[in-house]
Amino acid sequence: MSRCISKKLSTFPVLLPRIKRDCYYLPMQSDSYERLYTALAGIPAGSVVTYGQLAALAGMPGRARWVGRVLSQLPEGSQLPWYRVINAQGRLSFPPGSAAAARQQALLNGEGVEFSASGRINLKRFGLN
Repeated sequence: MSRCISKKLSTFPVLLPRIKRDCYYLPMQSDSYERLYTALAGIPAGSVVTYGQLAALAGMPGRARWVGRVLSQLPEGSQLPWYRVINAQGRLSFPPGSAAAARQQALLNGEGVEFSASGRINLKRFGLN
């Protein structure tokens, strides 16, 4: 199921693929998806959140796995900052050494987020406060 969003997310027009004037495509089954996308779009550059934190920001505490599943299904053209979401240990959730992990790390590095030698991000320093 998909839905055209134009009200709340219209402040983020460059983040979503446009399907017609003032209408942005999002795979959506309920308002919880819209809340999640809005919370995700609000994460500033240079900051990260955990899946659980993003769920809580969207008003759905305890739904970290659901957040991960939804993010994995974002449309190919989406420019929502999915890469700013990491696991609770401060690590990327993609397998180490994978192309996806390298892409996520490069995007975060480009925003000034630093990784330790063990591949962790300091959540106190780079976490959303």
